[in-house]
Amino acid sequence: MIEQIQLTLRARPRGIHLVTDEILRGLPSLPLKGLVNVFVHHTSCGLAINESYDPDVRHDLEAVLDRLVPENEPGMLHTLEGADDMPAHAKAVLSGVSLVIPISNHRLALGTWQGIYLCEYRNDGGPRRITITIIGK
Repeated sequence: MIEQIQLTLRARPRGIHLVTDEILRGLPSLPLKGLVNVFVHHTSCGLAINESYDPDVRHDLEAVLDRLVPENEPGMLHTLEGADDMPAHAKAVLSGVSLVIPISNHRLALGTWQGIYLCEYRNDGGPRRITITIIGK
């Protein structure tokens, strides 16, 4: 069985946002076992799996990424879309734009403290379109 759906995640401000529940609400019934691939169709945001309990983790991850890829870095050529655009592209390369999550017993097999993050790297990125592919039996 292969099933594919598209969802649009609501617009969020710049930051690292826990979106596990929003994604779960959009999923159909999952098979007994298999895989879920989540892919975001944008080049200035990313997806990640990380700590879902303490919101300080999301704050700290954003701070780390901002230090690694600061705005207004000398020598950047792609600047027509604003100071946050090229850093957003670079951060998306670091985080990635897709995730593969196992399915066990009709549920995403995330760890106890794991959640799915939308990493919004633009100040005003808007709604984000994702494709979810479910493979299982």
